[in-house]
Amino acid sequence: MPEGGRIIAGTCRGMRLEAPRGGTTRPLSDRVKESLFGSLEAEGLLGGPFLDLFAGTGAAGIEALSRGAPRATFVERDGGNCAVIGANLRRTRLDGGRVVRADVVAFLHNGRPTDDQPYRACLVDPPYGDPILSQALELLGDGAKGWLAPDGVVVAKHFWRDEPPPEVGELRASRRRRYGETALTFYTRPEEAA
Repeated sequence: MPEGGRIIAGTCRGMRLEAPRGGTTRPLSDRVKESLFGSLEAEGLLGGPFLDLFAGTGAAGIEALSRGAPRATFVERDGGNCAVIGANLRRTRLDGGRVVRADVVAFLHNGRPTDDQPYRACLVDPPYGDPILSQALELLGDGAKGWLAPDGVVVAKHFWRDEPPPEVGELRASRRRRYGETALTFYTRPEEAA
C-alpha cells in the first residue's frame, strides 16, 4: 500500500498511515496538519467529537483521535478509501472511529442523528475547485440540522485562490491561513446564532 502520511502528535505519534493505490487522495501535509490541530487544541476543541468530511485516508480524524478526541466520524463516498480508513483505524488501535460510506451532501442533508452528540470540530476537504464545498458548508451552517456544538468550528481546506464565502448560513469565517497552494478557512457561529 502507498503511504498516506504520518500522525503528528498524541498517543499514535509517528505512526504511518496507508493511502489508496492510484493517488486518488490528497493527504494533509505535516505542516497543515500541525497548524490545524495546534489551533484546535489551543481552543479546546478536541475534547469533543470530530467530523472528517471527504475523509480520504482518514488522516484528519485519526489525528484528532490520537490527540484525545473521544469520537471521530469519517464520511467518504469511495469504497476503497473507506477500506483504507478502516485499515488505518485498526493499525492505530484507536477507539471511537466510525466510517460512513456516503455522499457528504446527502449525509449532511439528513441532519445529525439524535443519538449522536453535536460535533466540536469538523474538517471539510473536498477535491479542490469542487462546488460541493459550498453545499457542505451551507448544510453545516444550518442550525436546524444540528451538526455543530454551539462553540464548534468548521475548517474548510481549499486551493488558496478559491476562497469560500465569508458567511454561510449561521457560519462566519473567522480566519484564513495559507500554506503554499493550500489554505484553511476557519468558520465559527456568532454567539447570537449559537
